[in-house]
Formats: sequence, structure tokens, C-alpha cells
Amino acid sequence: MVGNNTVASLFYYSLLIICAAAWHADASQADRLREFIRSRRNSPSEAADKGTFEVANIGHSVASSLLSTSSYSDSEQSALKAADKITALPGQPDGGVDFDQYAGYVTVDEKNGRALFYYLVEAPQDASAKPLLLWLNGGPGCSSLGYGAMQELGPFRVNSDNKTLSRNKAAWNNVANVIFLESPAGVGFSYSNTSSDYGLSGDRRTAADAYLFLANWLERFPEYKSRPFYISGESYAGHYVPELAATILTQNSYNSRTAINLRGILVGNPLLDSYMNLKGAVAYYWSHGLMSDEVFDNITRHCKYDSSDGVACSGALEAVDPGQIDPYNVYAPICVDAANGAYYPTGYLPGYDPCSDYYTYSYLNDPAVQNAFHARTTSWSACANLNWTDAPISMVPTVAGLIEKKLPVWIFSGDFDSVCPLPATRFSIHDLNLHVTTPWRPWTVNMEVGGYVQQYQGGFTFASVRGAGHMVPSSQADRALVLLDSFLKGVLPPYVQEQ
Repeated sequence: MVGNNTVASLFYYSLLIICAAAWHADASQADRLREFIRSRRNSPSEAADKGTFEVANIGHSVASSLLSTSSYSDSEQSALKAADKITALPGQPDGGVDFDQYAGYVTVDEKNGRALFYYLVEAPQDASAKPLLLWLNGGPGCSSLGYGAMQELGPFRVNSDNKTLSRNKAAWNNVANVIFLESPAGVGFSYSNTSSDYGLSGDRRTAADAYLFLANWLERFPEYKSRPFYISGESYAGHYVPELAATILTQNSYNSRTAINLRGILVGNPLLDSYMNLKGAVAYYWSHGLMSDEVFDNITRHCKYDSSDGVACSGALEAVDPGQIDPYNVYAPICVDAANGAYYPTGYLPGYDPCSDYYTYSYLNDPAVQNAFHARTTSWSACANLNWTDAPISMVPTVAGLIEKKLPVWIFSGDFDSVCPLPATRFSIHDLNLHVTTPWRPWTVNMEVGGYVQQYQGGFTFASVRGAGHMVPSSQADRALVLLDSFLKGVLPPYVQEQ
């Protein structure tokens, strides 16, 4: 008989992996991810069952890293920045673009040679007056360049020819200067010269390395040091973003000269609590007709959504079979892999192409593209098969701590996502025990309901995005941009009633 802790771990790591984006263009990736789940079933990690996130003691690392960085003169830092500037990306629209873009590496561990890759896109208009926003994709271990930048909120989308780019009119750099960070080391173009580093990945080191990246990156881009700074992301970034925010606030409390001007966090379709995510997914599947009443009743009888759940609950869950749908957007067309190696979408959804994974994969593996990004020549993949050493079951205590420190926290949910669904987020928000200050109401874009929003004490805000999947900016770009703009302005998204 399987013990309760093992089954709980099975649930938890299954959730981690379904909150990672599947990558159609890399068939072996699915095999590696399944092996990741199997390894966790066989050897559940005690560290993974920790209830809360604890900020790593990185004071020495920060001091050492900054000492190394400070050895560069201002002119040398300026030269590093100039070397990172992208002249042009292959296939970008004719006539060039009206904003500056940079890409390159920042070392976060000199001894091990661990370096993180970033891509910065500045705003086309008044870039010097706009804030800085960091975007993190989830996984754990998936690329913010391949997903966030190239398929969601970046300035470009890769066309179906795998070679050319088109402009994303609803790109987030319309209202902010945006950094896409491939994190942790081993993801995308980020790397370590010490291969054993990849076996030591986890929440605490990911947050620490992201902080070290920011501290050193700001030395290269000193004009951003006093700029308002925000963190955003989706999926497993429900861990990454609050954890990095907590790390920044802790370091700021030491009155470091490199204090980061953090003003708020914005997280979409987040994994906040493993048990509540499973409970929310079951509720979503049933309420959207993806499972029968009988299967739902059986799950309800045998699952308590806590550490007491055993094999009876596991068996009940195995009966769920939604068929060939995209779990990240249950109403979207899917990409079909034909026997002859071709691929095509099963239908048309304005602004969304389910086969864009293929285009992005091919584009980012073009040597000319890698050279233009100043990346090391490598075989780029969307998600890395990293050994994950620690991951708190719940982020609710961390989020509560941020609210107590008066940091604006906004969470949004695309309501077509069954993986980290809206009901799951609601269950975790309920566990925060916050009083409602602004009741649930619609918000609009172009005279149409874009979603619904509710605000709580401490400024905590929860918004839904109507008609959006797991990757909200991909399927509802205009609505995502309005939500971001409202967040940055510190006001709830508008409700314009029909005249």
C-alpha cells in the first residue's frame, strides 16, 4: 500500500508538471517530464513538503557578487550594455522597430560559472518615464523567452514560416520596459559551467539567483536603479514571483545600496497551493462538462484535498478522461501532428495559433537568431528537465506576508484554463481570510466585458480575464494589456457601461 506522504507527493508533482507548458515541437520533452514525475513518485522529497517558503541567506553571495561587479568601471559597464544591444533580429518587420532591445548574460555565481540569459525590450514611447517589469514563466524550468516574449506579451510573434516576425500590437512594452528572464540556470539559454548545478535547482536558489541577477543587471543598466520595479509571470511563477518579491523586501530591509524599488507583483493563473489547485481543477472539469457526475461524485467521496488522501483518491482521479483537448484553453483549437511530419491547427481563433510552439522552436534554434540575441550557440528547448529540490506546497503564507508589508499584489485568471484554473485561485484566496473592499464587478475593453474584478483589504486584487486560457496574453492580448496598465496605475480596470 502506498503511504499518504508518497501519494501526496505524487499529486503535488503531477500538478507541477501540468502547470508546465507542453512543447509539441520537442517530442522527447514529454518523455523527460514523465520521467520527472515517476522519479518523484519513487523518491518523494522531504524538502518538497515544506509548508512555507523561507528566503535564502544570500547576504554573503550578494556582497561577493556586487564586489565582483563593482570591479568594473562605469565605462566598462557601459561597454557591456552596448555589447548587449540588439542591432536587429532576423525576420523582424522591414524598416526596423521603434524601440531598443538588449539581450545577453549576467553571471550570478562566479565560482560555478552560473549565468542567466535575459531579453530586454524598452518602450517605444517615453521609455525613460516608464517603469521596469520583470516577466517569469513557470514550469518549473520553462523559458520566458520562448513563451512570454515570443508567444504572449513580447513585441513580436513568430510567423508560420519559422523565419519572420510580426509585431504584437498589444505588447506589454507599450506601457513598461520589460525584461524576460530565463530562469533558473539550465532553462533556455541560461547555463552553468558546473553540471552538478542542474541537480540542485529549487525554489530557494531560483529566487536567490533571480535577485543576484537583478542586482548585477542594475549595475549594467544604472538608469533603472531608482525606477519603479514590478514582477509578473504565470503558472509556476505563482511560486517564483512571490518568492522573489519576498527576497527583495528582505534584502531591502538591510538598507543595501543596491535596494530594488519593488512596487508590486502581478501573477496570472498561478499555482499557489497544490491541494487547492487539485480541488479547483476537479471543480472546473465537472462544471465545464469535462467529467461525468459519477466520476465527480467518486472523487468527492474519496478525496479530501490534503495530506490524508491515499490510493482511493488516486484511483478516483485516474478515471478522468477529457479527451483530445488543450487543457490550457479548453475551448481553443489544438495543433495536430500529421503522419507526414506536418502540423496544422484544427480550427481558427483570432489572434491565436496553437501551432506557434513549432514556429518558436525553429526560430530560436536558428544560429543567426542565437547570434543576434548574443546567446551561446546551443540546442535551445522550451523546458528543461531539472532536478527540483524544494517547493513549498502552499504560497499562501508568503503572499499573506507580502500583503502585510503593504506590497500591492494582483492575481488574474484566464477563465478557460483547466490546469491552474480560476476556482483553484479562489480557494487559495479564501485561505488568505481577507475582507472584501470592492465587490465583484465586470471590467470592460472596447465596450465588452473583459472579465471581473474584486479587491480586498491591503489592496490585494483578483481579476478574471474572460475567454482567456492559461497563457492570458496569448489568447486575449488586448484584455491583458488593459489589466497590466490598470495594475501599473494602481487603479481597478475600467467598467464602461453601454450607453
